[in-house]
Amino acid sequence: MRPNPRATAAGSGVEVAVPSVELDSHRRTVNGVALHVVAAGDEADPLIVLLHGFPEFWYAWRAQIPTLVEAGYRVLVPDLRGYNLSEKPDGVRSYRVRESSRDVVDLIATENRDVAHVVGHDWGGMVAWDLGLRHPETVDRLAVVNAPHPTAYLQQLAANPEQLFRSLYAVFFQLPWLPEHVCRYGDYRILERGLRKTAAPGTFSGDDLARYRRAWGRDGALTGMLNWYRAAARYPPIPRTERVEVPTLIVWGENDNALVPQLAVDSADCCDESRLELLPETSHWVPHEAPARLTSLLLEHVDRE
Repeated sequence: MRPNPRATAAGSGVEVAVPSVELDSHRRTVNGVALHVVAAGDEADPLIVLLHGFPEFWYAWRAQIPTLVEAGYRVLVPDLRGYNLSEKPDGVRSYRVRESSRDVVDLIATENRDVAHVVGHDWGGMVAWDLGLRHPETVDRLAVVNAPHPTAYLQQLAANPEQLFRSLYAVFFQLPWLPEHVCRYGDYRILERGLRKTAAPGTFSGDDLARYRRAWGRDGALTGMLNWYRAAARYPPIPRTERVEVPTLIVWGENDNALVPQLAVDSADCCDESRLELLPETSHWVPHEAPARLTSLLLEHVDRE
């Protein structure tokens, strides 16, 4: 049974975040986990699911939601498990990518649909890749923003010292409790710096950062967020195939501090049908730095016959 779409989640801030469209904020139980979901658009319209990354929450897609709705799409934007207002299950194993892709399969089903367009950024992009590989029957068109295909990433990690160096921060995240302490120190100074210093100046406003700090400060959120990294190391995703058959759009900010640009090319090579859009002078934070360009690319992709 679908939840009451008017059941507003306390503290979600949807009214302020996206004033130009009506948003429903509520929780839906999928795959045994209660996810906070922001929904917009007519329920009869084609469905697009937007998946955020680390250290974000649904708010990362606020610039895309109104235009997608105005273009005639139904939009679902969950807080991924462990984040913000979604449930934060215990144990690292609960944060395997395959569990989150199953969350999305079930989320699509709550709309009485068998299929949706799926868009993911960062860790949300890793979930999107897993959906395309593990559950292709649920994906109409796939779009991934600055997130590598898992095979492409492992190959670059093994062969490219530059990518290995850029990934070292994830090794620190494997430690118990200490990463949480460091991230919490100074009112989440390191997380805030990770956003501001790796993006173009002015990308994240003071209000944006205040919203993120509130999300990071929710009980269990830091551990839930970091457990994504821990689970990836302990339980690496092993899909049944390396080839993505779903039509795929890859959008890549070339000034990504954490991921080398070659990953975008390698990821496109793993797809049977792909379009690669490289954005020069754009960082990892494409949905924030180039929102209009990204939304335009998404609409071109999903509107294709």
